Amino acid sequence: MTGPWPRRRIPRPPAGSVPVDVALWGVLAAATGYGFRDAGAPSPFLDLLLPLAVLAVAVPLSRHRPGAAVVLVNGLCALGLADAATPANAQVLSVAVLSCLLGARVAGARGPLLVFVGCLVLDVATCAVLRVQPVWWFYTLAVLPAALLLPWLAGRYVRGRRELVREGWQLAHRLEERQHLVAERARLAERADIAADMHDSLGHVLSLVALRAGALELSPDLTDRDRADLAELRGTIADAVEHLRETVAVLHDAPDPDPEPEPEPKPEGKAGTAAGGPAHDTLEDLVARAVAFGVPVRWERRGTVPTLSPLVERGVYRIVQEALTNALKHAPGGTIRLRITHRTDRTHVSVVNDAPTGAATAAEGPAEGIGGRGLTGLRERVTVLGGTLRTGPHEGGFRVTADLPHQVTAHTGQRGARPASSPAARSPESAGRLAVVRGAARRRYAAAIAAPVVAAAFFVPAAVLLAWQLTTSALPPSRFDELTPGRPRTELAPMLPDRAYPYPPEHARSAPRPPGTTCEFYRSGRDLLDEVDLYRLCWSGERLVAKDTVPMKSR
Repeated sequence: MTGPWPRRRIPRPPAGSVPVDVALWGVLAAATGYGFRDAGAPSPFLDLLLPLAVLAVAVPLSRHRPGAAVVLVNGLCALGLADAATPANAQVLSVAVLSCLLGARVAGARGPLLVFVGCLVLDVATCAVLRVQPVWWFYTLAVLPAALLLPWLAGRYVRGRRELVREGWQLAHRLEERQHLVAERARLAERADIAADMHDSLGHVLSLVALRAGALELSPDLTDRDRADLAELRGTIADAVEHLRETVAVLHDAPDPDPEPEPEPKPEGKAGTAAGGPAHDTLEDLVARAVAFGVPVRWERRGTVPTLSPLVERGVYRIVQEALTNALKHAPGGTIRLRITHRTDRTHVSVVNDAPTGAATAAEGPAEGIGGRGLTGLRERVTVLGGTLRTGPHEGGFRVTADLPHQVTAHTGQRGARPASSPAARSPESAGRLAVVRGAARRRYAAAIAAPVVAAAFFVPAAVLLAWQLTTSALPPSRFDELTPGRPRTELAPMLPDRAYPYPPEHARSAPRPPGTTCEFYRSGRDLLDEVDLYRLCWSGERLVAKDTVPMKSR
């Protein structure tokens, strides 16, 4: 069994909105009262009580239904068009205020424009039904649209500025968070560098020590006590390798997905020397130390040794060191062939180890478990330097080949880096959102400038035409008194205006006239905003038959 339909909850007004609404209603009510006082013969209900009640509903309604509030107040303006004295009333100010609030509170433009079209249709229909005078039409087609459109554009401008400021602060907040993330990334990158150095240097040295201990353990000249000591030594080395693996794993817990450019080599002090770092060690020293520990290495260098960039020299050292470490770990006892070829602008490194022999497999145990991160880090290093690295099985063994440039350019060194000078690069989503808000603000500014121009282009010619028709159809009272019935038009033409008044009211057109005559109407004054009486001249052919005065308002 289904329950009753859920009731729609009316949102509560935000804190502090009630005093603002009361103050706004007070201002609009004061304008309404001022208009009621200046009206000629006002109706207390239609001109005062009804507008105050509608405003009391429309002002709070404008917070949640601003379009409906504009329609309500526009209804008061349409009601004012029925006034025989003047179409204007104080509610045009209320329409302008609520239209401004509509622009400030509604982001879209389609809904408000539909509201404005509906309001104008209602106003024009009211004028058509009541058959109002030209001044009423001018008020409907010029003043009311301006009161609806221009304040709405001003409200949209305010909203656009507010959104632009808010998005700017949000972007600044995101950039600040981005700076913290960049600092955290730099810290993690430093940890990853430390882990790579520990893996490359300490892992290589421990592998050599383990290999040497395994070889000594097989010597026939040792006593049982010596073999036990060597076995314990190998166990200690195995524990050290395991601790190193765990430490490297911890330092690599949050690797940076974007490889950063390799920093300039820094002095490594005693720790770097003990680990065999490239700051105090050469490639020849690395190979000689491996041979001294009994590693079967055969190596050769081809070509003239060029002047290598410190980054490239360090990269070559790390490639050879990692290849030797992996060969000792996975193929102990196998022959290692190292070849370095220097070409015109690049250096080629090749390290190939044969399949492991069964003579030295005892050394395999302590060297296992370095972590499996060496080749991955090595590939990142070579990529940053602008080179290529290939690894894979070869004739039963394993081969590592690398091709490196002699010098590292600035563009190559920054291949993996993300430019930090551009806010758009640091926070593309925020910058994109800010660009959208800026574009919307620019469109609002353009509309705020273009709309008055378009409105002026439409309404100004109509206003000029109406003013021209009203002024050129005015007949001064002195000349009207000089017009004598019975005289021909040719004699009276110099005293007549250029044209007759084209908009006489219905009661003037239907007034009784002499039989067989044609009547023309002229305004008795040039005042454009006041209703003046009309002069009627009735002609029989080309001769003036009668003249009289017709009041503009029917009695």
